[in-house]
Amino acid sequence: MPRRYRPEKRAVEPDLKYNSVNVSMFVNRLMKDGKKSVAQRVLYDSFDLIETRSKRVPLEVFEQALDNVKPQIEVKPRRVGGSTYQVPVPVDSERQMSLAMRWLLTAARSRSGRSMAEKLAGELMDAASNQGTAVKKRDDTHRMAEANRAFSHFRF
Repeated sequence: MPRRYRPEKRAVEPDLKYNSVNVSMFVNRLMKDGKKSVAQRVLYDSFDLIETRSKRVPLEVFEQALDNVKPQIEVKPRRVGGSTYQVPVPVDSERQMSLAMRWLLTAARSRSGRSMAEKLAGELMDAASNQGTAVKKRDDTHRMAEANRAFSHFRF
């Protein structure tokens, strides 16, 4: 990362089927080895599974899952006087979205199931109902920040 300037953020094109930037970003994070069409098919198949299982609009379930997994606060290590403290800091909105997507994908990949579409559908439905591994990760992050609240005055 350059020290002198911060490069501008690239604009992400919304996906063609749902016209959503978040879906497009999720496809990009789901993609392996540049196989975008495979990642899109996996995500759209999981959306079909969500629609058949929960009888809800899959885009609403997806957005609800992202909102439930987004962390509001996290800890960052700060070195003060020879010792390192875990200082709680608020998370900006872009990083919230990035962490939520990353945690959802990690939780879905670690799930047991037949196909990635089924695992992803299960994790998204669990996260939408405030359950699952990704929501547990968010709760652990919040719990860690709450435990280190005494060091919040080291925030610069």
